[in-house]
Amino acid sequence: MKRIINWRVFFILWIASILGTIAVLPYALELQSSALEQLDLPIPLPVLLAIQIIQSGLIFGVITFLGMVLAKRIGLGTPILESVTRGESISDKVRAILPISVGLGIFASILIIGLDVFVFQPALIQELGDQANAINQTAQPAAWKGFLASFYGGITEEILLRLFVMSLLAWLGSFIVKPVNGKANINILWIANILAAILFGVGHLPAASLILPLTTLFVIRVILLNAIGGIVFGWLYQTRGLESAMLAHFSADIVLHVLFAI
Repeated sequence: MKRIINWRVFFILWIASILGTIAVLPYALELQSSALEQLDLPIPLPVLLAIQIIQSGLIFGVITFLGMVLAKRIGLGTPILESVTRGESISDKVRAILPISVGLGIFASILIIGLDVFVFQPALIQELGDQANAINQTAQPAAWKGFLASFYGGITEEILLRLFVMSLLAWLGSFIVKPVNGKANINILWIANILAAILFGVGHLPAASLILPLTTLFVIRVILLNAIGGIVFGWLYQTRGLESAMLAHFSADIVLHVLFAI
């Protein structure tokens, strides 16, 4: 009987997503510390966090399963983890993706920082005056918290955005342009990649609105800076597998949240 998915890979990804959710908590709690102090929580914070972790775990169980099903139908997946579960050597595969994944992750982070510092921040200061300084006045969690948060970005966000969202969009696109030899059309993959990256940026707008008013310029900044990395990670996903996208995302977050603490 043919398996729907590789269940060993599923459990590896699912458990990793839960661990990533736990790892980001110190970083997230520090960013939200002022808001939490003003809230009258109905239950103790540790209990609330435990409930959120359980809920997230259940949601990511569904997301991981559906993502793996959809990825398989469009010719994408997790080649290294598949090899691991078959007992095959992965040293050659890891060496093949390591330089380009880390390199592109670092490149994406430097591009994001450069655009923000030299393009968007001066433009926002010109538009909003001293109010724009709020971007640099937000809490900057310690480097170790940024390091832990990088696992959330590299693992949990990639499972959500690439394995699930991008695969879903590409699968829907396959009804318009049929896959060839089991692989989704390259143009469909690029459209799915860009849309998933934009959705990721849009998802940051509610939190960004707490820092500055959502002017057109600020909205463009939030979406573009978040989408840049997403597009790079999406290309790695469609060409080298989810593990490559995860490694690039992790590398980018190390630069952004540990080395530069932004």
